[in-house]
Amino acid sequence: MLNVFYGFECRLFQKVNRHFDKKLLNLFFRSVTHLGGARFTIITALLLMFLSTRENRLIAISSAVALSASHIPVQFAKQIFPRKRPYLIIERTKFPSNPLQDHSFPSGHTTAIFSILTPYIFFIPSLALVLVPIGICVGVSRIYLGLHYPSDVLAGVLLGSLTGGLCFYLFCI
Repeated sequence: MLNVFYGFECRLFQKVNRHFDKKLLNLFFRSVTHLGGARFTIITALLLMFLSTRENRLIAISSAVALSASHIPVQFAKQIFPRKRPYLIIERTKFPSNPLQDHSFPSGHTTAIFSILTPYIFFIPSLALVLVPIGICVGVSRIYLGLHYPSDVLAGVLLGSLTGGLCFYLFCI
């Protein structure tokens, strides 16, 4: 059963990654992936905390705490499940120069973006129409760039959403 799932996952990975040579997609995914990176997420969380109105500051704080807290289970999971990145395993994978060298599972970029977005989605559900597609694009970018399997991204969505939801509940309810 596990081999069947892994085979499906590899095929899905290859379907996304095979478009790596398309100029506009490459530009888009190489740009959007940074929305889940440490520099962008930390700066965004801090700016939202300091620039939010008083009534929205708790949402911004819950988002920043979620970002910080989500890093802990990601690091534990990377140690417990030392999965090699797909570009190291799957032949003919296309990937950028100087790719990440750490473990693949779960996607830290995807975890980070969903941990930041989730408190805002809970507070203003209509924002989901904009924020969820942004998060999904970050996750797909990680597959497109040959750095993560689809299950790495899915785990990142779950970890980030759970952490963001928990922080929203702790700070705002």
